[in-house]
Amino acid sequence: MSRSSWKTPFIDKSLLKRLHPMHEKKPTWSRRSTIYPAAVGLKLHIYNGKEMISRKIKPEMVGHKLGEFVMTRKTFIPKKKKVVLKKNKK
Repeated sequence: MSRSSWKTPFIDKSLLKRLHPMHEKKPTWSRRSTIYPAAVGLKLHIYNGKEMISRKIKPEMVGHKLGEFVMTRKTFIPKKKKVVLKKNKK
């Protein structure tokens, strides 16, 4: 469900302070924060539950949440069974 139109987009206060270009590393655990236009061009390290994933913020990402661009689950790839052919001895 989207946020009400009369409310402003949510951004974590700690993330808002670190949106200046002078900060070298910008790790964030706030996946629920909305991407602001001030963050375009910055490189953020977003936590996916296991490790920090580095993402560069593009203009197309403005208005979306940070968590949309970092996957938390791996895609399942089923393993193929090896078929062993038995030779018939006569």
